[in-house]
Amino acid sequence: MGIGEVTEQLDWNGKRVTVAGLGVSGIPAARVLHGLGALVTVVNDGDDERSRAQAAELEAEGITVRLGDGATLPAGTELIVTTPGWRPDKPLFTAAAEAGVEIWGDVELAWRLRGPDAAPWLAVTGTNGKTTTVRMLASILEAAGLRTAAVGNIGVSLLDAVLGEETYDVLAVELSSYQLHWAPSVRVHSAAVLNLAPDHLDWHGSMEAYAADKGRIYQGNQVACVYNVADKVTEDLVREADVEEGCRAIGFTLGTPGPSELGVVEDLLVDRAFVENRQKSAQELAEVSDVQPPAPHNIANALAAAALARAFGVEAKAVRDGLKAFRPDPHRIELVEEVQGVTYVDDSKATNTHAAEASLAAYDPIVWIAGGLAKGATFDELVEKSAKRLRGAVLIGADRALIREALARHAPEVPVVDLDRTDTGAMSEAVREAARLARAGDTVLLAPACASMDMFTNYNKRGEAFADAVRALAATGDA
Repeated sequence: MGIGEVTEQLDWNGKRVTVAGLGVSGIPAARVLHGLGALVTVVNDGDDERSRAQAAELEAEGITVRLGDGATLPAGTELIVTTPGWRPDKPLFTAAAEAGVEIWGDVELAWRLRGPDAAPWLAVTGTNGKTTTVRMLASILEAAGLRTAAVGNIGVSLLDAVLGEETYDVLAVELSSYQLHWAPSVRVHSAAVLNLAPDHLDWHGSMEAYAADKGRIYQGNQVACVYNVADKVTEDLVREADVEEGCRAIGFTLGTPGPSELGVVEDLLVDRAFVENRQKSAQELAEVSDVQPPAPHNIANALAAAALARAFGVEAKAVRDGLKAFRPDPHRIELVEEVQGVTYVDDSKATNTHAAEASLAAYDPIVWIAGGLAKGATFDELVEKSAKRLRGAVLIGADRALIREALARHAPEVPVVDLDRTDTGAMSEAVREAARLARAGDTVLLAPACASMDMFTNYNKRGEAFADAVRALAATGDA
């Protein structure tokens, strides 16, 4: 499929479509399909008060909703459109496979519904850093004067972007492994896989299946497949991808870049991929200090974003201007405050060991606040790599014992405070204990390496509790 070419438009009138799941993607999909003339049935496992309220709204619009039974395939179903969170082993999908019924995700639906003048997609996936990279990319594209939006798994619906009245020159698209699993025909302009580490294995079934779903983002790429030189698996996914003739493999590295790579030379981000003589020359893109915060993994995100923008023809000046204008979302290595010479940093978004490792690599010495729901993770490798940076550790959450045991094995000299409570008030105590362990010049870092749902609604609430506790500490001067 060439650049700008769209998939054949389907006749939806009277087509029987089952939407699997209510929620942020299921409800918009149901409404869009109903508006196109499809006969839509929404099935949902839950039958709680919120689901009933959502169902009532949809039924008032003429959409059939079946609550409390997401396992049975409605009679006559010709297509299933699923929300990303539904696992591939759900009985509904088994029944669909036996009946020869296709299954699409909301991303696939958006791809199929694009109009004839659809904007090309620059897509990003990876275990960590997706949202930051996509927002950096959108900032660079905007600095180049292009009409764009950061969409997809970032929270802005792709359906809204492709069907709305606003027109775009290009879209910066975040895609999760869940979304890619259910997106068989998506073929983007250029794509990046930032990194791969074990995550969501309960959903995918194995690391191999998880990597394969991430690798789908490269299928049919037209201009560039961007990979992480430091993460060989991402390069292997490029090698395995079936791309369009002339599509190039472009690496990004925190070291000196080789030909067809972007990287770092002294304090500069440079491009040796999208220049006339990449064997002998390089283009300065920005200074390291233009990236905020200039933590190593954030510089890697910036290089990946720059590579995708350069693949789209963006000039170097726009890369610099876009990176300088960008500020990360809350709870991503966010400076909260300095109290009595100790810096307090909120990286509540570090919900797995890979993200926490990147965060811990950015500071030294550290009093580490960690713990929560481990989701099957192990912590030995993380602790072993980070041990020399640790001044102390304060552990919270349901699975904190796993981290405590890893610290005992690989950093036995590091003092550990184990807080035997999982209520939300534990964060205030954790901050006080961290302040007690810290010295002037240290960083108290919330990088939990775990999910938050044992104590908090989400990682945002966990980060807010940390920031509130730090500000309370600053107000009392009790550090």
